Amino acid sequence: MTRTMIALLASAGFATAAFAQSDDMTPGVVASDQDVSGGSVMAESVTAPEAGWLVVHRTDADMKPGPVVGHAALEEGMNEGVTAELDEEVASGDMLMLMVHSEAGGAEEGVFEYTLGATEDGPIKVDGELVQTTVTAQ
Repeated sequence: MTRTMIALLASAGFATAAFAQSDDMTPGVVASDQDVSGGSVMAESVTAPEAGWLVVHRTDADMKPGPVVGHAALEEGMNEGVTAELDEEVASGDMLMLMVHSEAGGAEEGVFEYTLGATEDGPIKVDGELVQTTVTAQ
């Protein structure tokens, strides 16, 4: 192969990778009300703008994130079938906020370090809004 052909093939590969990442990667969480009696909650899909965490917060009708009751690691981009183990019992009727958090700011990569109100592994906001959805435990 000539250098020109190699350069063209390499350029085409980079363009394909860049194009694949530019597909609709709007950050978001898709999840439904579900039975959590097995000790976990699942999001059908999570689109994360960077590597981080799907964090499960307790919430209520005020829709403010409360204490963390579970988390699961996320890769940058589309994550499907994300299951977070719950750290405590969640009763039927309880509301859970599934929120995307960053990996940034913590002391150790790959270790979830967030506590309510902390900056380590904190929530990601897009246009000033938290990336989250709320489900009700069944």
